[in-house]
Amino acid sequence: MAGGLAVLPVATSAADGTCDVSPKGDPAGLALVLDERTIEIPERPGNRRVDGYRNVLSNPHVGLIFFLPGRGDTLRINGRARLVREAPFFDRMVVKGNRPVLAMVVEVEQVFHHCAKAFLRSRLWEPETWQPDAVPSRPRIAKALERPEDSLAELEHYYGDQYANHLY
Repeated sequence: MAGGLAVLPVATSAADGTCDVSPKGDPAGLALVLDERTIEIPERPGNRRVDGYRNVLSNPHVGLIFFLPGRGDTLRINGRARLVREAPFFDRMVVKGNRPVLAMVVEVEQVFHHCAKAFLRSRLWEPETWQPDAVPSRPRIAKALERPEDSLAELEHYYGDQYANHLY
């Protein structure tokens, strides 16, 4: 998808019905259109959770919703996914010198455009309405749920100013 794509949540479900949604993100062009019915989404370094990918192995059905910063309308795609470790199109997905190590190829079954009402109601794109301190900080969440053995100072350092330098 061309344009200013920032985040693409990918929804999956395991064979037993348990669900997962995982955000994917890249500069414009995150989803590579391979043909009129097929797109590809690269895997980038993240939290190393593979819940959604495990789900795809047992149940290939996925749901995608494309958020375009500043736009209220969204594009939703439902389809069947498969995981690939290597393909010629990987060379077209290099960002900052980093080639993906895995990709999800989605055979598109349904496409929907959603109106902007949810974004207008939430005022998501209006920075003056943002309240980032309304919930605990990322280091505090990590301390409570994921890394209780690490000190809060270590987590604040890890998620601090240098965090964005390790995206790829």
